[in-house]
Amino acid sequence: MSESATTTRVERRMRKTASSLTSVSRRLTAERGLAGFTIEEVCDEVDVSRRTFFNYFACKEDAVIGENSDNEFEILAEAFMAGTPGDWSRVLQDLIEFAITHIESGDMDATAHTDFMAALEREPRLMTRFIGVTRERERQLRALIARREGASEDDPRAAAVVSVLATLMQSSVQRFVDPANTQDFSTILTTSLAAFRTVLAVPTT
Repeated sequence: MSESATTTRVERRMRKTASSLTSVSRRLTAERGLAGFTIEEVCDEVDVSRRTFFNYFACKEDAVIGENSDNEFEILAEAFMAGTPGDWSRVLQDLIEFAITHIESGDMDATAHTDFMAALEREPRLMTRFIGVTRERERQLRALIARREGASEDDPRAAAVVSVLATLMQSSVQRFVDPANTQDFSTILTTSLAAFRTVLAVPTT
């Protein structure tokens, strides 16, 4: 087996472990609140050691938010920077493709998202933390886009791409968790992107 194949398999296993830790932490928070369970309980359900938990997250709050973001962002940055610069029409597409790959590798499901929303409602301080994490990631994305495209960090095109990405992701998640939904997340997100581009193609009068 090649070194790259081994690395990919290890990365997938790590993402799955992180996803499982987050999923269990969200469910327990939704059911009992942060003070209602221990890290050991999370580890027992995922069948990992306490030491493994801390390899991924510094605390329960980080596990609920899914704040294993530095490694994930490094993966994004490497993949995104490998894209061809100079074509702003590809920027959003490249980010969407990464989002789909990332979410599918983490086995996203509707129950996990529902648990997350319930956890945020039960623990309002988590919402404040989540908003802060989201804003920081959006800032980093703008900087990453600007770097690839040779633009300034305050370039309105970079800000527009990040805003559109956030909106498409939010609306797609809402459709995905709808009990009547029968489509996978990637189909919903790519359909939403296609619809957005259709609207942009409508000539102004």
